[in-house]
Formats: sequence, C-alpha cells, structure tokens
Amino acid sequence: MDNCQLKYTDYDVVFQEIPNEVTLAINLSRCPNRCEGCHSAYLMDDVGEYLTTAVIDSLCEKYGSAVTCICFMGGDIAPFQVADLAQYISEKKQLKTAWYSGKKELPKEFPLNRFNFVKIGPYVPKYGPLNSPTTNQRLYKIEQGEMMDITSMFWKKSMVV
Repeated sequence: MDNCQLKYTDYDVVFQEIPNEVTLAINLSRCPNRCEGCHSAYLMDDVGEYLTTAVIDSLCEKYGSAVTCICFMGGDIAPFQVADLAQYISEKKQLKTAWYSGKKELPKEFPLNRFNFVKIGPYVPKYGPLNSPTTNQRLYKIEQGEMMDITSMFWKKSMVV
C-alpha cells in the first residue's frame, strides 16, 4: 500500500475478541481517540512498523490454518486503509475480517462489506467493556451489508439455581 499510515506494534492469537473465531488480533498504533482508561494506552503513540500486505502475507504464512479471522485492533487514523487490508485478506487469504474502532460511528461511505465483524464505540469506564451489559460499545456481524448487533454474546448468563 502506498502512503500507508497504519503501524502495528504486536499481535496475538486470541479467542474472545470475535465469538466463535480463532482470531489473529493485530494492534495498530497512532490511535487518535484518546479514550479515558484505555487498557492499551501505548497504542496512542507513533510506534511500531508499517502494516503492509507483505506483513499480512508473512503473518498468514506463520499461522496458516490455525486462525479463522484477522482483527485490526484500532486503525482509526486511516479507516479506509484498514478496509483495503481487510479486502486483501478476504480475497487473497480467504479469512474472515474484523475491525475494532474506537469511534462512535463509521466514516461516511465506509465499505462495510469488506468485513465480517465491526466493533464501534470508544471505551467509557463507567459503561465498561464489551462483556458488560451496560457497555456503550457494540460488536456487529456483517451479513449482506447489514449490521447485526451481537454484543450480547459477550455477556455472561447468570445461572438460576
């Protein structure tokens, strides 16, 4: 990608970010949102290496079929570049794609169809993270261009004895 603005700091295979998926979560730096109480404040800094399709290729080669989804954690500095990488992953790697954005809403004319999942919403300490029923954040499953709210999948069900 020419003029890439996205930088990644690290990545990990995770099991809780996207329900029913083994996800390679890639942490993107240069976050412009500055959420109070952010659990990854280091991602606000201009750190890391540029995230290119060559890096994506290398990560996919490293993890192979061990992952079913790639999730971009951040990237609000260049959302359309995140969408371009998601399209590349979907078309070339046949993996599901997800994006965690800290914005309250997606940019106008955002190509939602390039993703299988999108989380939107800044972290607000008094509302809690996705696993809190009071959260302001929402995770959507994208099907045929429609956003289906699946946030409640993170909430633990209390058992009645």
